[in-house]
Amino acid sequence: MDTGSKNTILSGDGPRVATAEQRLRQLGIKLPAPPEPFGIYAEAVQTGNLLFLTGMLPTEGREAKFIGRVGAELNVEAGQAAARLAALNGLAVARQHLGSLDRVKRIVRLGVAVATSGDIRDQPKVADGASELLQDVFGKDRNPSRLVYGVVSLPLGTSVELEIIFEIAG
Repeated sequence: MDTGSKNTILSGDGPRVATAEQRLRQLGIKLPAPPEPFGIYAEAVQTGNLLFLTGMLPTEGREAKFIGRVGAELNVEAGQAAARLAALNGLAVARQHLGSLDRVKRIVRLGVAVATSGDIRDQPKVADGASELLQDVFGKDRNPSRLVYGVVSLPLGTSVELEIIFEIAG
């Protein structure tokens, strides 16, 4: 066990890996209320030991944030903040469905769609806003496979949309 990892906590029994819920507290992250659907769909669907989340957007309440395209109206740093906010919303939906993020065994897949002006090549840097948050909460050993792509437009005019698939414990 790597006791130098920032995902390790010390207890009277020696070092142990912090759970996702403990990491949220250590990082001072308070998850937002799960977003309400903007259409007719389920925000989370579980089949077997997999939990699929609908496209997660950078929203607060019913309001879209980070409107525009990276490389046109927004810079890469704003795109990263949008990806982080969308990931926070994804964690809130997963927690609502699972009862606790400690049930997540690993993140299987992170798909990141980035609305761009067309000539930008920094989509992976934008996606890192979500990847870094997920790694901070779950640890490097649970990093997902990732697909990042640029698109012309996303729902509500947002700059980022995430697809997240979790493997969960019974």
